[in-house]
Amino acid sequence: MNTPLPAQRNRLGRGLASLIGENPPVAAGGTPGAQQKPLPSHGEQRMVPIDRIHPSPFNPRKSFPEGELEELANSIREKGLVQPIVVRPQGQLFEIVAGERRWRAAQKASLHIVPVIVRALTDQETLELAIIENVQRTDLNAIEEAGGYRELVERFGYTQEELSQIIGKSRSHLANTMRLLKLPDTVQVMVRDGQLTAGHARALIGREDAEEVAQEIVRKGMNVRGVEALIQGKKAGGGGNLANLQRGGTPGLQKDADTRAAEREIADALGLAVEIAPGKGEAGEVIIRYRSLEQLEAVRKKLLAS
Repeated sequence: MNTPLPAQRNRLGRGLASLIGENPPVAAGGTPGAQQKPLPSHGEQRMVPIDRIHPSPFNPRKSFPEGELEELANSIREKGLVQPIVVRPQGQLFEIVAGERRWRAAQKASLHIVPVIVRALTDQETLELAIIENVQRTDLNAIEEAGGYRELVERFGYTQEELSQIIGKSRSHLANTMRLLKLPDTVQVMVRDGQLTAGHARALIGREDAEEVAQEIVRKGMNVRGVEALIQGKKAGGGGNLANLQRGGTPGLQKDADTRAAEREIADALGLAVEIAPGKGEAGEVIIRYRSLEQLEAVRKKLLAS
């Protein structure tokens, strides 16, 4: 197993800014440590023929809707490719680390040469940065995000605590997202295709009738609050085996479906643990738990941008 260095984790945990950082020596063929021609510490910017660039198997994003690509291609035709694609050298070719969607759209826009930043990265760093970029841009659907996390855990032996520090999401968010991979394949496809949200899907985890309920959700166009009410109705009628969705929930003190759904929606948006504590009348508190100053800063920026 390839054990990551603590220094790498700290650097990667700062997000996309870490794309500009130290590089190990890189051979002419692109193999770190083989020859003594290092890339500059900030990476090397180049203009590269688009046919010398290829996608990476480590990119967690698998879905590239045609409409989104065409919209981006139109923007590229008008303004050019403003943000370089981050790549790593592989012989005479380059593998995409961040920016496959831009690469695909650039082809649609008939570009022959594109700007890139060449970085010397291991497989592990490539996967980490691909996940960081996509998660921070909210480009991944929940199943793709979960698959990326699972790859880091199974391929490189990360714990959820270590992933939390690298990705900048709470441990509970990581755990809940990865649990989506326990859903039936048909339900996972619905999430990938955008028919179900992560909030919808989480309510179905552990249910034997998950596929049936998922189809009902899609057929009726139900929102997350409606799903909560549906699930509660099935529980009351003895038709479900859904575990208590509230972290640390106490029997007899269950929150209503709207409150639980609102907690999940906010938690999904922030990637942090969120609790809504109703008070008297319409008053109450919203509690957001963060574990680092970086997470607090991310919350502050999102609130100020809204």
